[in-house]
Amino acid sequence: MAYDWPPLVPGDPDEVARRVSRVLEDAWHRLSDQQAAVIAGIAERWRLPYVLATLAEFKEAIKDFHRRVDVEATAFTRRQLRHLYERGAVEASRAVGGSFTWTLAHSDALNALAADSYDDILRRSQEAGRMADQWYRKARAAARREVPLLASGNVTAVQAAKQLADRLAVDSLAHVVYRDGARVPVRAWAEAATLAKSAVAYNAGTLNRAREAGVRTVEVFDGTGCGWTSHRDPDTASRTLRTVEEAAQWPISHPRCRRAFGPRGLESGAGL
Repeated sequence: MAYDWPPLVPGDPDEVARRVSRVLEDAWHRLSDQQAAVIAGIAERWRLPYVLATLAEFKEAIKDFHRRVDVEATAFTRRQLRHLYERGAVEASRAVGGSFTWTLAHSDALNALAADSYDDILRRSQEAGRMADQWYRKARAAARREVPLLASGNVTAVQAAKQLADRLAVDSLAHVVYRDGARVPVRAWAEAATLAKSAVAYNAGTLNRAREAGVRTVEVFDGTGCGWTSHRDPDTASRTLRTVEEAAQWPISHPRCRRAFGPRGLESGAGL
């Protein structure tokens, strides 16, 4: 299936998050549309060869969804995270003096962050893919078992086909239903994931550059009332001082967190 999305261009975290979520939502809608075509085909053109052909197209749509997730996750982790890590490091350099250079330590930190972010996005998408795969297996088994027998019994073939289509339509892919029963649209988790990883990348650049310069303490900039380890943590974070190590443990405290850090304490005699 062809897509007309241009390559991801690194930039503003909110804009990039919206772009990633729209791309993955588009891929999911294509999958949902193909499911609708299978259901309609059973009801309207219930001959087995035709039904199996539409199911094969649905199977390709599942693969296409996973391919699109892989392409977008790769672009996001390779381009956007590097861009934001560098922005954070450059901003920290303005506070501590000197300039930012991509040393081996910074490259290793970014590679670890990119790998973790890529895996996280794929884990989230696999839940959506699991739901689609499950429906494909159910629909294929029902088609092979029931379509050849549609003309038998006390109802007409058309009525029986409609009944089968209605049963399969119950498990619509209009929403992603996760193992815990939560209904989370693809767009919602894609946007939340990319925003969270973007914030972590920016803060990692800030903190690693600060540590490199000998900074021991950072000031926290966060939402009013936002907790240190979670949004409801009574240990509020904004305008407090934390060690660089503490900040590295909690670069953000919740999805869509806007936390940032400012270098404040410098080790005695540390060079810039």
